[in-house]
Amino acid sequence: MAELLLELFSEEIPARMQARAAEDLQRLVTDKLKTAGLAFTSAKSFVTPRRLALVVDGLPLAQPDVKEEKKGPRVGSPQQAVDGFLKSAGLASLDQCEKRDTGKGEFYFAVVEKKGVATSAILPEIILAAMNDLPWPKSMRWAANTQRWVRPLHSIVALLDGQALSGAFELGGDKVAFGNKTKGHRFLSSGEITVTNFADYQAKLKAAKVILDQAERRAEIKRQAEAAAAKEGLTVKQDEGLLDEVTGLVEWPTVLVGKIDDEFMSVPHEVLTTSMRVNQKYFALLDKNGKLAPRFLVTANIEANDGGAAIVHGNERVLRARLSDAKFFWDQDLKVSLAERTPQLDTITYHAKLGSVGQKVSRVKALSRELAKFIPGCDAGLANQAAGLAKADLVSGMVGEFPELQGIMGRYYARHENLPDAVADAIADHYKPLGPGDTCPSAPVSIAVALADKIDTLTGFFAIDEKPTGSKDPFALRRAALGIIRLILENKLRFSLRAVLDTSLLNYVRDIDTDKYRGFDPLGQIPAKGKIETRLDNKRILAERDVTLSDLLEFFADRLRVVLKESGVRHDLINAVFASGESDLTRLLARVEALKGLLTQKEGVDLLAAFKRANNILRIEEKKDGKRHEGKVDPRTFVLAEEEALNTELEFAIRGAKEKLELEQFGLAMGYLSRIRDKIDAFFEKVIVNDADVSRRLNRLQLLNKFTSTLSSVADFSKIEG
Repeated sequence: MAELLLELFSEEIPARMQARAAEDLQRLVTDKLKTAGLAFTSAKSFVTPRRLALVVDGLPLAQPDVKEEKKGPRVGSPQQAVDGFLKSAGLASLDQCEKRDTGKGEFYFAVVEKKGVATSAILPEIILAAMNDLPWPKSMRWAANTQRWVRPLHSIVALLDGQALSGAFELGGDKVAFGNKTKGHRFLSSGEITVTNFADYQAKLKAAKVILDQAERRAEIKRQAEAAAAKEGLTVKQDEGLLDEVTGLVEWPTVLVGKIDDEFMSVPHEVLTTSMRVNQKYFALLDKNGKLAPRFLVTANIEANDGGAAIVHGNERVLRARLSDAKFFWDQDLKVSLAERTPQLDTITYHAKLGSVGQKVSRVKALSRELAKFIPGCDAGLANQAAGLAKADLVSGMVGEFPELQGIMGRYYARHENLPDAVADAIADHYKPLGPGDTCPSAPVSIAVALADKIDTLTGFFAIDEKPTGSKDPFALRRAALGIIRLILENKLRFSLRAVLDTSLLNYVRDIDTDKYRGFDPLGQIPAKGKIETRLDNKRILAERDVTLSDLLEFFADRLRVVLKESGVRHDLINAVFASGESDLTRLLARVEALKGLLTQKEGVDLLAAFKRANNILRIEEKKDGKRHEGKVDPRTFVLAEEEALNTELEFAIRGAKEKLELEQFGLAMGYLSRIRDKIDAFFEKVIVNDADVSRRLNRLQLLNKFTSTLSSVADFSKIEG
């Protein structure tokens, strides 16, 4: 068994591309090895800023020998057919073939033995194909080369069992030949390194100041950072994403401590940490109280003779310039109130078909006031104020420089103006939750504005038919829907989602201030004074209102299934309750749980089977008759006790289930349904539905319809599987 060592040595690969590139290289090479019939025991990829490496162990020195059978013509076939078969099989005569009786006659079979090709002859083609197939997000050309690659490529190490493979990567102008030589650290080593196998390669790289394994490099940065922080009596602000990025920037990490000038500590700490993280890749440090300390960590890619003093001094100077800009934006932004900024939102396009950000703010204000009615402790006036100011920081200098601080800066500006805390917090929280790991707002005003913003986004994009398709979701509508679901369920809110979605949809086609519908204008309104106006086909939106709402509710049902999947709730039960018209998500979950409880009992399972049987009979007979059997059941037509008993039980169940549903005692409502089981079983056992008497047949079909309708008042049993 042999070992394959591959290294692609180049100029610095962007950190964001490294992990994916290493995975892709391993996948491409190993997939091609399998296709070539070359088995292996293990494969592992590595990446540093200047190299992609792969080691594959347990490779055979040659492909296995294989036998191929090829079926030919029937014995006695024309010579032309025989000659064609011999040529395709690479044989000279029929003496090299076997005759076999297949049960359908005697046929010729050619058995061709193929000798396995040497692995060393196959690997160059596999490596070159993998390199050409690497899906770099961005690539480049250099010098006179026409072939693109991520960065200028300098050398390729390609060894099988210690021997260099024969081959070269064509760049359209230059060739980079396979070999056994690489280089170490750009500054801390010199000359080429000759390697013989992976163990030798990894050891010699470490001696040349390169930590090949990215996990080892990451752990070393973390160890040094924690030690440097502890020496200052501080702790490192956890930032796994930054740690991953810095790992991709250095081959031999050295962590150093720098100082932040005191004059900048009055700027919000989010601004300081964002500037350090985004622009300089520095780690922030925290004091014992968890507050930002006037220190930072920089990860150098070199061991300096002066202990890093010059590196620290240079980074402090660069950071000083960065933070001076941030402080300037902060000081200037404080001179203009949030309310004074809001008119500028009318000049920012939210979406070409949905108008300006200012118009979105007007809709969110109106919807926030409406939602406040359903949120305990929510002041509609504060919700309206917060919604009106929530987007104002988008036109501030600070958010213009650091877009990721939108909302956060709004809270600081609101507090500077001494606005109510509920308003300030709602401005910061209205984008939340941003994902499954993000916190969900729980303050009443924050909930109202966060819900209104997300609901307005969803209804608008569904109204213009910009729905998610497959894996594409450019407007993050799935995330918005999941956020809405979390806001409702985690805060136990009670309202009809359909009604709120309808209100939001109508906000797009009416004047929010006068609560009147706008007239249809196919060309849209003409912008005036720099304002961006909505260009919506209002007539179409109103005409397709019910379809849009149905699509939205189905979309929410899909997202709800995602949310509840981990808790083991069956997707078909969610579908069944949603289809019954329930759009209060808190009630819906309670009904789902009650339905789940019913179906864990034998009565529930039998009831579901009876429903499906009744539904099938109705579907067949209604198709035959060309009409629905929804008429009123006539007890005078009953001739059997089982018919009357079922009808009596259904009347009892209808009244009882309705009462318990109104009281939200869903378990008891299901209990009324379970009582029907014995009566429907007896009905199917004793009663012939398709009676020769026309009136009896019709009445029995209407009784079955009454049975299915009674169950559907609680949940649509036709949506339940099994």
